[in-house]
Amino acid sequence: MSKSPKLLDDLSGKNFLVAGAAGFVPSYVCENYLKKGARVVGLDNFITGSKSNVEILNNYENFDFHEVNIYESLPDFGDIKFDYILSLASPASPIDFKIIPLEIMRVNSEGTLNLLELAKEHNSVFLEASTSEVYGDPEVHPQVESYVGHVNPIGPRSCYDESKRFAEAMTMSFKNKYNVDTRIIRIFNTYGPRMRPNDGRVIPNFINQALRGDDITIYGDGSQTRSFSFVTDLVNAMEHVLMLGDHMPYNIGNPDEYSIKEAAEIIVKSIGSDSKLTYCDLPKDDPKRRRPVIDRVASLGYGPVVTFEEGLRETAEFFKNFRS
Repeated sequence: MSKSPKLLDDLSGKNFLVAGAAGFVPSYVCENYLKKGARVVGLDNFITGSKSNVEILNNYENFDFHEVNIYESLPDFGDIKFDYILSLASPASPIDFKIIPLEIMRVNSEGTLNLLELAKEHNSVFLEASTSEVYGDPEVHPQVESYVGHVNPIGPRSCYDESKRFAEAMTMSFKNKYNVDTRIIRIFNTYGPRMRPNDGRVIPNFINQALRGDDITIYGDGSQTRSFSFVTDLVNAMEHVLMLGDHMPYNIGNPDEYSIKEAAEIIVKSIGSDSKLTYCDLPKDDPKRRRPVIDRVASLGYGPVVTFEEGLRETAEFFKNFRS
């Protein structure tokens, strides 16, 4: 039996361009490749990214940063030729959908186009970080990559859902027309240190409410489900796709499924909080069930290793320190 291909531990001499480098997940992606000796150039406009994340990355001598809107133009990179270009720049939190919908749509359309043109010019491997939101409120459960989704094109989440679907289509078009070496990943709910405290997603909301002793606010009756992936597992899965995958989409996440009520109860217990659960109306188009089938990425040798409880402890510790 042939051995599965392995990821390289030494990427010295390789050049990475990471759009959205100041963001939660992208900062970990940058750090992963910096630790392996690669040169990483980060781009961000700080519309949702954190300058503290860039400060962490600036501790590496092989990191360079440009503050820029990628949907307007890309900076002059001089004589650098990028081996890998990662499109990770889009805001992804529900609170952003109301505040900056047009910016989200532009970064996933014009911004993706600018990055794909550069990948074509540099003969780079290009990765588009898409989302489980392309499945909308799914009628197929669990979700497989062949499922085409159930998305409301004019709903409150459409600026993100539909622009990510467009980004996937554009990525595939560059593959088909120009033979750009592309990857597409569909990221499911991810959590961990460096998330914004006011991120608006389930895990930071529940953790911060529990730390304060406030009531835990559950939208709907709490029976809707999610699958939560710790950020380091996500980065590992992404690297498997980037280095070992093909051009068809990959679900990236943890297939362990929890109801929102279960997640709240686990968080309250793990923190030792006295918070009580309260309920309010479910937002329009909020997905009822979300769980990835990860057979494709598992075939590359990936499997999640961080348990929900372990990841919650690390994330809660981050928010404790952030609040102090």
